[in-house]
Amino acid sequence: MFPNMDPRQMKGMLDRLGIKSKGIDSKRVVIECDGKDIIIEEPEVTLIEGQGMQTFQITGKVSEVDKTSAEISDDDVKFVQDQTGETDADTARRALEESKGDIAAAILRLKNPA
Repeated sequence: MFPNMDPRQMKGMLDRLGIKSKGIDSKRVVIECDGKDIIIEEPEVTLIEGQGMQTFQITGKVSEVDKTSAEISDDDVKFVQDQTGETDADTARRALEESKGDIAAAILRLKNPA
């Protein structure tokens, strides 16, 4: 926060301001958002309390997972093909992707093309 400041001095200054901080032992932090998850591995989490509010400071290895692209297995593709009579696996996979992995919607999409 302040360069060249001794951590003990910093803690003393925060204590005088009525701000308390403590480390929280954690393995992983997940922040769920619309359309994606933010995942922080090997986090260092600090809880800062002051003026009736709690704030978390998190550092670590950050990655994002897109929730809009569903994992589509070969078994799902085969199942959609079996249910619809579709012979092309790519067409069945595309229907699943367009349906965001929803098997029933993919089958309906192939049985009732618009």
